[in-house]
Formats: sequence, C-alpha cells, structure tokens
Amino acid sequence: MWFEILPGIAVMGACLLIPGVATAYIHRFTNGGKEKRVAYYSYQWTLMERDRRVSGVNRYYVSKGLENID
Repeated sequence: MWFEILPGIAVMGACLLIPGVATAYIHRFTNGGKEKRVAYYSYQWTLMERDRRVSGVNRYYVSKGLENID
C-alpha cells in the first residue's frame, strides 16, 4: 500500500535535515555562541572589520557593546 513508503521518506528526510542543522550548531560552537556572519556586500565586510578591530582580540565575533568602547 501507499503507507509502506513512509519509513523510507522519513529516513531520507532525516538524512537531508541532519547536515544542515549540524552545520549551524558547529558554526555557533566555533564562533563563541553566535551565528556565522556572512559579508555579501562591501558595507557588511566593513562592519565585520570594524567589529574585529574594536573587539581587541582580533576576532569579529567577540564584539563589545557601545557601553564598553573607549
């Protein structure tokens, strides 16, 4: 019957879902709990470079808030 294909579809769905979710968690783990930032435009790249420079540790994902900048 038609419902015999459901376990196969579930396995295929899990195999397609796991790499995407795992990648997001790996990026979050390696970036100190923050999402990965992507610079598609030069303005975004400029902001990432500013955050890297302001952080004091040469990493853009260790950013300070405005209240902590000298």
